[in-house]
Amino acid sequence: MMGYCSRRKADDYIEKGMVSINGKKAVLGQKIEKTDNVEVSKKIKKLPASYEYYLFNKPVGIVSHDPQENEEGVADVFKTQSKVDPIGRLDKLSQGLMFLTNDGRIVNKMLSPEFGHEKEYQIWVDKDLTDSFKRKMQSGVSIEGYMTKPAKFKQTGPKSFRLILTEGKKHQIRRMAMALGFQVKKLRRIRIMNLKLGTLPAGKGRPLSIEEKMELMESLK
Repeated sequence: MMGYCSRRKADDYIEKGMVSINGKKAVLGQKIEKTDNVEVSKKIKKLPASYEYYLFNKPVGIVSHDPQENEEGVADVFKTQSKVDPIGRLDKLSQGLMFLTNDGRIVNKMLSPEFGHEKEYQIWVDKDLTDSFKRKMQSGVSIEGYMTKPAKFKQTGPKSFRLILTEGKKHQIRRMAMALGFQVKKLRRIRIMNLKLGTLPAGKGRPLSIEEKMELMESLK
């Protein structure tokens, strides 16, 4: 089962009857020849030869989900050696940092609110910020019956601010602002955990550095 999983995992699949040799269920320790026909259950997903990790600066207009007709997706503008998927989304009108990988093992740990991983955004709105707006964006806003978790807020201009979230509801920041009577004019994600957008140009991507990868994996233990 080389290329599918580890030896330990292969033993587990054999014990569960998910592997057959020449049409018969395999048994632990069974020897096989090159001419033998080894079949594995369709429920077993083949592991990629190696895991790849990239940062991508999504421009406005590119979709982070599967593109429909007349839409451009991330894969249309950023080519990678293997098929990689975005971990978390940015809506079509938003821009900024996306993390792409074929390592499905880390998806839940990165996305689940229970782990409290930070995502940082730079936001511009349609009118001057008020004390009430700042206070509520920090403490929580009710959006359609859901109270958002406390967030970190830093004003960067009369109509702009940075917000650090530990959750990711659909269109959350736009909906929070709208609930308080504001409209988001521009939204850019600038950080996911230890991964920073930096000076990466719009529409471009790059592999993670060794240091970024090590810090990310350490925080996901």
